[in-house]
Order: sequence, then structure tokens, then C-alpha cells
Amino acid sequence: MPEKSSLAPDKKKPTPRRRLSQLWRAIPKEARLFLIALAACGLVFIVNAVVSDIAPQSLWGISYGTAAAVLMLGAALFSMRRRLAQTALRQRWGAAQTWLQFHLYGGTLFLVLVFMHTGFQLPHGRLAWWMWSLSIWVTVSGAAGVLLQKWLPRLLSSGLALEVVYERIPELIAEISAKAAALMQTCTEPVQDFYRDQIALALAAPQPRWIYYLDITGGIQARVKKFEYVRRLLPAEEQHKLYELESYYRAKLEIDAHFTLQRALRWWLYLHVPASLVLLVLVALHVFAVWYY
Repeated sequence: MPEKSSLAPDKKKPTPRRRLSQLWRAIPKEARLFLIALAACGLVFIVNAVVSDIAPQSLWGISYGTAAAVLMLGAALFSMRRRLAQTALRQRWGAAQTWLQFHLYGGTLFLVLVFMHTGFQLPHGRLAWWMWSLSIWVTVSGAAGVLLQKWLPRLLSSGLALEVVYERIPELIAEISAKAAALMQTCTEPVQDFYRDQIALALAAPQPRWIYYLDITGGIQARVKKFEYVRRLLPAEEQHKLYELESYYRAKLEIDAHFTLQRALRWWLYLHVPASLVLLVLVALHVFAVWYY
């Protein structure tokens, strides 16, 4: 029986076309629709450049601007969908995830259409500058928010033992501080001095630190090392109490890490939402002025 030639094609080896097909199918459906829409925008803009001048006042330019305004309105409705979650569920307005995907991809496509509306050139006029700048700001801050919402929860769950609800942080810190103060009533003077000089202030209130963004566990380990130096000087009974105090201190540091990272998510809303509302008003004024005059 003849041996199989080494030059014969391997049927199991995927061809470049099949690999490309597999890669395309691996992309989420919403992302594929976005890429198709992006390609369509590029094709339309090329045709526009060939057959006509590129200007915001032309029929092409007005069409880009109108499509951008419609997309922005659709993306803005996501906020209403979130606030009326129960009504949306009863009235079957669609899955929240679908609205979120439209908010993300539609918002990005909105910025592309804004650039097409201005011919990928800097705008003229104060109102146009405000809308152009806010469009970039809202889209970039939205993308940053998506990254934060994906990255920070993973960072918190991977590096910390505690799971903390942001709104309960003041209550949890007060509880830890009270337990530590009660424990100190039973300790000797050296431990009380250490607590008063090194620990008490840290247990008083949430303390955000930038180190938690870079090294969430390393930042905590470095701060609890001071317990080791004191523990060597204490008798066995006091060492046990110092271990207990260290557990309170470590829990407080983990709460600080939650406070630092979860606060970033809330600050992001202040950077994104007000600018989005201002942009929505300016776009409405711009559309009204264009169609009225």
C-alpha cells in the first residue's frame, strides 16, 4: 500500500478562508453589525467624495448629521430604560443587554457620523465647536466607563477576600473601629500606644489610595508589616490580641480598596452623564435651527 505523500494537503488544517470565517463568527453579533455599519459608512463617504463636495450643508452632510442625531437619541434612551427597569420588563421593551450594546456601538457610530458630517475637519462656529468637542468627550468617556466596569470588578474579586457594597462602607468601618477600640481596653500599654499612634486614625474613615489601582494586594501587605515588628516584643497573650487587631486593620484596608475602586465608577458617571445631557440639548438646538431656517 503506497505511503501518503507529505505534500498532500492536510484536510484537517483550516484554510485561510476558513480561519477568517471562524474569526468572524467568534466576534459577537452586535460587534459584527457595528463593523458592517462602519464599513457602510466608509463606503458611502468615499462615494460622496467622488461624486460631490463634502460639506455639512450639502444633502450628504445633512444626512450624516441626521443619522448621527437619531443614533444619539437612541443611545440616550438607554438611560431611560435603566431608570424604568420595572416598566420596561412589564412592557417588554427588550433585554437590558441589547439596549446596552446599542448604547455602546450606536454611540461610537454617532461619533463617526459626526466626523463625516464635518468632513473630518475642524468645525466652524462656537456651537459647532461645543458639539464637536462634547461628542468626542462623551464617546471617549463612555469607552473609558466600559473598560472600568469590566476591569475593576475583576480586580476586586481577584485580590481581596471581602465583598463590600459601596453604600455600606461607612457602616462597616464604624463597626470595625468600635471592635478595635473595645479590644484595646483589654490590652497592655505598648499595644495601646501602637494602636493610638499607628492604627486608630486609619480606622476612623475611608481612605482612598492610588496604590490600589496598581497593586491591590501589595498595597495592603506593605501596610500590615508593621504588626510583625511589634509582635516580636510582646508576650504570647498580647500577640494573640495583636493578631485580632491586625485582622480588623486588614479588613479596613480591603474596604479602603473597595472604596477607592468603586468610587472611580461613580465619578465616571459625573464625567459622562452631564456632558451627554448638554450634548443632547445642543444637538436638538442645532437640528431645530437647521430645519427651521
